[in-house]
Amino acid sequence: MPPGPASTRVDRWLWAVRLTKTRAEAAQACRGGHVRVNDRTAKPAASVGPGDVVRLHAHGVTRIVEVAHVIEKRVGAPIAVRCYVDNTPAPPPQAAAPVAYRARGAGRPTKRDRRRLDRLRAEGG
Repeated sequence: MPPGPASTRVDRWLWAVRLTKTRAEAAQACRGGHVRVNDRTAKPAASVGPGDVVRLHAHGVTRIVEVAHVIEKRVGAPIAVRCYVDNTPAPPPQAAAPVAYRARGAGRPTKRDRRRLDRLRAEGG
């Protein structure tokens, strides 16, 4: 990795390592309180450097990453992945609900079938 700056803005870094699609989206996440650096709410201009822990909540998923290398320009995905250590815990396993199957062309479900489907959905979810 080429030597980079000692620190940079958190919104720029999130965009550069491809955790957000645009820098504006990263800044908006910061302003909305969805970005924390070392367990402190971060404004878009907050500084990040190697060793800092960044927590980002975007698109319904919370990512916890440690800054390994500071970059300011957006780079390709293989290089971007080497700039952070992903400490995001694995999502809890979800029980697979049984899938209701109905033969094609069998027509609309009867009232009795509908009750069975509702009961099946209530047990699975």
